[in-house]
Amino acid sequence: MKVYDLDTSLDLLRALLWQYNDAAHLQALVRAKQAWIDANHDAFWRGWLRDVFDLRTANDFGLRVWSAILGVKAVTEIPATDKANFGFGAANRNFGNGNFGQIGTRSHTLDTEQKRLLLRLRYFQMVARCTVPETNRFMAAVFSQYGRVFVLDGNDMSQVVFVFSFVPSADIRFIIDNFALLPRPAGVGARYTVVTRPVFGFGDVNKNFNHATFKGDI
Repeated sequence: MKVYDLDTSLDLLRALLWQYNDAAHLQALVRAKQAWIDANHDAFWRGWLRDVFDLRTANDFGLRVWSAILGVKAVTEIPATDKANFGFGAANRNFGNGNFGQIGTRSHTLDTEQKRLLLRLRYFQMVARCTVPETNRFMAAVFSQYGRVFVLDGNDMSQVVFVFSFVPSADIRFIIDNFALLPRPAGVGARYTVVTRPVFGFGDVNKNFNHATFKGDI
């Protein structure tokens, strides 16, 4: 999603004809109007681009608008555990005769950064062809602040593998695990793996090729 740097400024003084150069009161009125435009019109549109239109910086209001446009809710239902909940003592007989767990289904609302990631993934999923080069460019843009993420295609239409060169935070894993939004062609599965060290090397104490060892199938 490309956001252009739009020029929203207005120059009202250009509307004045040369014969009004000596009209002090008229020029004062126009300058007062220009000051209002500078303080409100330009600031409003720049704020709208930042807080609503740009998914990278949108606030909670803007993210609610995008949720409606893209047809995805920033809330997920977490089901109850199938065991009795919270107990201690002999045979865990107290408080429901169980261990730690969740009694009933509950709704989990994403925080602002999670919503931004969720909606950016959904947007790309809807508008992209999901080719490997295209997906790699998108993943690089989304996760550049954390580290490298790239996709591998097995060329058999079974699944694609997303390789994270960093350990995803719990917030990122929650999005990936609970929303099927990793971009891939229709009918193709997806999974992700984490590889945080170089994957090839040989020689004494594996000193060659970035001091790494052989890595198995990811």
